[in-house]
Amino acid sequence: MKPFDHRKFLGYVCEVTPNYVRVQVPTSVLLGSFYLEGSLFKGGAVGSFVTVEGHDYGFLGRIYEVGLPQSEKNEITETKLNSENTIFHPVCKIELLGLFDVYKPESIAKTSSRFPTVGSKVFSCSNEQMTAYISKYGVKDTDEDIPVVRIGCLTSNNSVCHISLNSIFGRHCAVLGTTGGGKSWTVAKLIESISKGTSNKCIIIDATGEYSGITENIISINIGTGEAKFDYTRLSIDELYFLLKPSSKVQVPKLMDAIRSLKMARIDNNGVLKEYYSVGQQGTYRKLITKANKSKQTFNRFYYQNTSLIEDNHCDFDFTLLPFQITSECVWDTSKYDPNSWGDKSDSDIGNCVSLVSRVNNVMSTAEYNNIFDFKRTNQDSKDIISIIQEFLKSESSILRIDFSNVSFDYQVREILVNAIGQYLLNEARMGQYKENPLVVFIDEAHQFLNKSISDEYFTAKPLNAFEKISKEARKYGLFLCISTQMPRDIPLGTLSQMGTFIVHRLINEQDKKAVEAAASTANKSSLAFLPSLGEGEALVIGVDFPMPLTLKIDMPSSTPNSRTPKLKSRK
Repeated sequence: MKPFDHRKFLGYVCEVTPNYVRVQVPTSVLLGSFYLEGSLFKGGAVGSFVTVEGHDYGFLGRIYEVGLPQSEKNEITETKLNSENTIFHPVCKIELLGLFDVYKPESIAKTSSRFPTVGSKVFSCSNEQMTAYISKYGVKDTDEDIPVVRIGCLTSNNSVCHISLNSIFGRHCAVLGTTGGGKSWTVAKLIESISKGTSNKCIIIDATGEYSGITENIISINIGTGEAKFDYTRLSIDELYFLLKPSSKVQVPKLMDAIRSLKMARIDNNGVLKEYYSVGQQGTYRKLITKANKSKQTFNRFYYQNTSLIEDNHCDFDFTLLPFQITSECVWDTSKYDPNSWGDKSDSDIGNCVSLVSRVNNVMSTAEYNNIFDFKRTNQDSKDIISIIQEFLKSESSILRIDFSNVSFDYQVREILVNAIGQYLLNEARMGQYKENPLVVFIDEAHQFLNKSISDEYFTAKPLNAFEKISKEARKYGLFLCISTQMPRDIPLGTLSQMGTFIVHRLINEQDKKAVEAAASTANKSSLAFLPSLGEGEALVIGVDFPMPLTLKIDMPSSTPNSRTPKLKSRK
């Protein structure tokens, strides 16, 4: 590898600033494309990579502006342009991207401590040198068995880009771009790279069902058809709040008391609370706690002995009894005859909880909820999503696709379910389940699921932020996140700023570009200026483990997703 070759000479450094280096080109002929040893060099074209000569080190840069001195601009005429004797002296602006050792030019480092000197020579950079640099991204000298896969080619000179998957996913990844820019192909290529290049597994939240045929080594489950369910007992209390939306003054305390009572009844295997159970038909006991005029002593003792099980933030109780238990909780806190007992039923509390009881019954009777959460326990033949995930992690398959295309957009079921899955994966990661074998979670159309919360005029819930917590803390546990969206402005900045790698396709909206600029620490305006003009399948790749931004043409995946837009047809 020769970083400096007189046959690739372009010009001399004439100005050095902290932001750019200006290069004087002796003649415009040097800016033209040329072939050398079978490789095509773009010369001084905008976007081309160059090397700048130093003493014991050299600099890698990229041309982002080409022009003429003002004096020569005024002399441009058609006659002079067509004359062989006319000589122009172009000036190029170069963005310095990194520093390399002249004696070991195969690796590059980012630095702001050194700059080239005025008079230094500038050369076109070879494909071989660029390929060597890129393949070293994210790879440390102490690393072993690092998966390096081909992702695409540089748009400037067609240098093949083999990139370490650790550099892409190790700090989370975001695939961004407007519709038609190539996001789906990029996601499919990344999934294919994990499947074929590693022994790791990935889960994809498929919002539209377009990834159904992307690879052979895949397990697919369809949500919303009754084929698979997320057992409601795995929901957190906060997620149940999102569904029921209790008002804060009366309904929240009564709902929490009802949940505690039902959980206590569930774990009471020895009949300790028998005196509190209501009597059903034919004299049989129902595990429904009645409190009116009952002593608190046994109940409170049982609660304090089992607090950890009762306050575990999970919905492991009989949901069908919840409407009745809420009504049963509507009693005066203290009997006027005995301070150690509850009082009579409180009609005012019952009236205040009527709307809550109605919402609970509505949740149980709504098909969209029951097909997924099975509140009524009627879908006995459905597979449990969490059990499917657990079986998948033990299987030979490398990809689990969870298809949300049949899940209704009503009632915010999609957001709640995706958040619940994310919370489960985060809890597993915190227990060290993925440290030895990291897991990558892809979220397609992430703007549909992230930055969501449920509130009404009475009640403001905690946000659905499981994946924001994953982005902030799960990397050290081996749980990596890859989000794909056409609207980065709708992704929480806290989540977007945790993405270590950005693969950005064409972006036109100014707010989207500002969101990327604010979140990507390694982005700069000269790199982001290319975004509106990127072609289909082209992407700007920037990241913490990338010493310099790259503009790539992403390779087409072996199996492409079905992301075609329906076409209008002419009248026959």
